[in-house]
Amino acid sequence: MGQITEIEQYIIDKVREKRIKAGLTQAVLSVAIDLNPKFVGNVERLKTDDKYNINHLKKIAEVLGCSIKDFFPE
Repeated sequence: MGQITEIEQYIIDKVREKRIKAGLTQAVLSVAIDLNPKFVGNVERLKTDDKYNINHLKKIAEVLGCSIKDFFPE
């Protein structure tokens, strides 16, 4: 398992925050973006090398009704 960068952690935290605020479980968000039900949980737990890519973030933003920019620092 590789090292996680500061920006990757920021994005994971922002996605988690918005997911929880929307009342979605990890599995529901995973399926909503057409991925394995365990994907979001794997990303959030940092126990695997699973990470969000730009396409994931675009789909997540659509599902959560926000802008992809909301996942990045100013």
